[in-house]
Amino acid sequence: MNLRLSVSNIYRNYNGKNVLNNCSFSFEKSGTYVLMGPNGSGKSTFLRICALLENPDEGNVNYFIGRDMLKKDIELMRRITLLLPKVGVFNTTVFKNVAYGLKIRGIKDNEMKEKVYKALDFVGMSHKSKQNALTLSSGETQRLGIARAIAFDPEILFLDEPTASVDQENTTLIEDIILRMKKKGDSIVIITTHDISQAERLADWLLIMKDGRIFSN
Repeated sequence: MNLRLSVSNIYRNYNGKNVLNNCSFSFEKSGTYVLMGPNGSGKSTFLRICALLENPDEGNVNYFIGRDMLKKDIELMRRITLLLPKVGVFNTTVFKNVAYGLKIRGIKDNEMKEKVYKALDFVGMSHKSKQNALTLSSGETQRLGIARAIAFDPEILFLDEPTASVDQENTTLIEDIILRMKKKGDSIVIITTHDISQAERLADWLLIMKDGRIFSN
């Protein structure tokens, strides 16, 4: 059975403003969910709360396998991944940037190398594996971040504005990566954007963030 996510009656207040206001939604099926809304509408806050990196003021975030609710522990955290708009990299090779998280998880060298090269190939960066990550363009850095995220084989992947501050060439490449992930159909991908054209290109389900709530289009 696939991992699924249920968000119920979430509130989050910043400086007296309810950014999320009784926000609820269930992500039940594999595929790509695109959450649209202007900057400041609460999309990023919603993703951080869903990824268990920030607590809501009220409400519940629960993960399920079938009818079984999962504990919010390290084992669950290893099944989900959030990629932020600004990807941080280490002053070392592209390969080692992707490998680092796998090593921390205790993945053995042979399996680790296979996962790294598979992820880099998927994002079109295997030829840059020996290049220092600090020399990459912003678009390449974003693709490196995606490679690092998918190397873990997450069951739910959160992509927060994945093409923000990226040139058109890399935007097209990143959208192609997402479409190929969508075609595989073995995970839930939740993306935020304020670009309606991009949303329509990528979405299986198009969602709108308005007044701190999510509406299905």
